[in-house]
Amino acid sequence: MNPILHSKILGQGKPLCILHGFLGMSDNWKTLGTSYAENGFEVHLIDQRNHGKSFHSLDFNYDFLAEDLKQYLSTHHIEKTSIIGHSMGGKTAMQFACTYPNFMDKLLVADIAPKFYPPHHQEIINGLLALDFSKVASRTDADTQLKEHLTHFGVRQFLLKNLYWNEEKKLAFRFNLEVLSEKLEEVGENINSTDSFDGPTLFLRGDRSEYVSDADTTVIKRHFPLATIATISNAGHWLHAENPTEFLQKSLMFLNS
Repeated sequence: MNPILHSKILGQGKPLCILHGFLGMSDNWKTLGTSYAENGFEVHLIDQRNHGKSFHSLDFNYDFLAEDLKQYLSTHHIEKTSIIGHSMGGKTAMQFACTYPNFMDKLLVADIAPKFYPPHHQEIINGLLALDFSKVASRTDADTQLKEHLTHFGVRQFLLKNLYWNEEKKLAFRFNLEVLSEKLEEVGENINSTDSFDGPTLFLRGDRSEYVSDADTTVIKRHFPLATIATISNAGHWLHAENPTEFLQKSLMFLNS
């Protein structure tokens, strides 16, 4: 039995669980989470295993991540929930909905399809592994070192949100970099091939993202026969951060329908 996932709970009403993406954490969804809470939901912003303030483990794949969520819901006495999952969190949400449909109200998957994605985070992992924490006394120091490997300012800021002061009064990452770098292939894995969920499902994709293409409709419908696919304008893979207004509007329309 694993420890229970760490979460922040906002508002009151119908349960809504939100699952972040790879190397993210629940804090990434705080602003939108507050908006859902203001719209009548009890929002659970969850840190997945090896991320944020949740437990670290050598075991890491979508079956484990889905099981963690089931344990979380049971502990919090939640019998039914809607789930929003982004990227890796979207894969967890899909796997959970297929494995434990009785717990499901509605499923919203943000910018990921039920298919295999070749590992493509190696550059980020290499940059993070190259960080010399003995020479890092501040976030700025960490950013200066990361800049040698990762030129994109937004990506660096996203990663540096994970920095915290540990017990030895040294900066460290909250995510379990060692395990996540070893299990990188698991992040791209698909849900189980015969799995399906026949409840209400919405796939939201960014119009500038290449993660979900028109050609993916067939595989989406095979696993999620009731799925609809909608596009968020002026947004890439981080669609909820790049166009939060449209993301909120389209997601609320679905969750309240």
